[in-house]
Amino acid sequence: MRFTLRQLEVFLAVARSESVSRAAGELAMSQSAVSSSLADLEQQFDVQLFDRVGKRLQLSGLGRSLRPRAEALHEQARELEDALASRSDVGMLRVGATLTIGNHVTVPLMARYMREHPGARVTLEVGNTAEIARKVLNFEIDVGLVEGELQDPQLEVTRWCDDELVVFCAPGHPFATKRTLRDSDLRAAAWIVRERGSGTRQAFEHAMHGILHDLDITLELQHTEAIRSAVEAGLGVGCVSRIVLGDALRHGNLIACKAPQRDFRRQFYFVLHRQKYRSVGVQSWLDLCKSQIDQITALALSP
Repeated sequence: MRFTLRQLEVFLAVARSESVSRAAGELAMSQSAVSSSLADLEQQFDVQLFDRVGKRLQLSGLGRSLRPRAEALHEQARELEDALASRSDVGMLRVGATLTIGNHVTVPLMARYMREHPGARVTLEVGNTAEIARKVLNFEIDVGLVEGELQDPQLEVTRWCDDELVVFCAPGHPFATKRTLRDSDLRAAAWIVRERGSGTRQAFEHAMHGILHDLDITLELQHTEAIRSAVEAGLGVGCVSRIVLGDALRHGNLIACKAPQRDFRRQFYFVLHRQKYRSVGVQSWLDLCKSQIDQITALALSP
């Protein structure tokens, strides 16, 4: 074999970070060692894997075409290393999740996964749908769990389970005593919603089709807990997943509002890179998540 696994690691680290210095930090190597390893790999095969764009190293056409196979080979090598070390049959798993899923669904799943696979190593990154998609595309995480719909030919997006948004207000808000909200009510409200790029915002905009441009978006916040707090403080009306509001709705701290003419249903999705190697750990995680669909759906859709 004319290349080493270390050279493969260097190539992939530079591809992720587009920087020799950041790749060196990730791999605990000197910058000169990273540069030398990359240069040796290119010289061995007389190829150019990166183009320099300003201070960034950007994958060349050849580099982009080779990257998925390099990622798969590296993942298999890492899986073999874990098996040889008898740490676990599933090894390392990198999960990414959007805020609603990450904060309210994923942690119990991770706990069960680690109980079922002693020695497994799991990391969780939380961000909005656009951020999670970017990390999957850049091979920074193995699998994403998102609330928003995605259209990218490099991504494999499959349905996971059902969810539902709910319009909600503080007990002292005028909407709290209304049996149902008409579109005129929705237009009159001061809305506190998630930022663009989030799945919750995407679902909200779909639900408000036809009147969206008439709505008063007073605040855009990046965290559902911040939206809850702002609504509780009487600053306006919110719209987030029912999963986020469970206890507050049951205890009467927040009031769910009905707008039956609007469809607030949506889906949670799995997101994977189409060319990524499907490791034992990734497949085990997907199987576990699928086995919990009924419980998650019941939590999301319970009145």
